[in-house]
Amino acid sequence: MASKTVQRSQTGVRIETSLLKVLKGLAEYCDLSLGDLLEGIVLHSFESKAPFSDDTLAAIKRLKKVYGCDLTAADSHELIETDR
Repeated sequence: MASKTVQRSQTGVRIETSLLKVLKGLAEYCDLSLGDLLEGIVLHSFESKAPFSDDTLAAIKRLKKVYGCDLTAADSHELIETDR
């Protein structure tokens, strides 16, 4: 597959803290930048494809435990932000 040239934008996305820690840990585990990891997850989901192997899913499970992330897909539109 040929590489594609893209233009990237810097963004200030707000995300739940423990989830961000898991994503950063996963990016390190996969030897990717956080941005590259997120791009891959989004592109896979846009095509209804699973982005992770069984080994990576096991790593995610461990990272969620380490960082106390108990969020699931069912929580995705039900989160309430606390006052900072």
